[in-house]
Amino acid sequence: QSMSRKGNCLDNAMAENFFGIMKSELLYTENFESPEAFIKALDKYIDYYNNKRIKARLNGKSPVQYRTLSITG
Repeated sequence: QSMSRKGNCLDNAMAENFFGIMKSELLYTENFESPEAFIKALDKYIDYYNNKRIKARLNGKSPVQYRTLSITG
């Protein structure tokens, strides 16, 4: 399945939300010397976003913590 499949607005909303946050927290705050430098920073940012960034709407948990709780809960 591709990213452009029709009719799944929830997938789009989650992706749009991530890209909006990533742009404001990473892309627009730094000047990258090369595409490789950006890719390296993006890789670190995705780890931070999934494991360390606290979300108020996830009861103060990171996405990974929240998913783990809902699976084991």
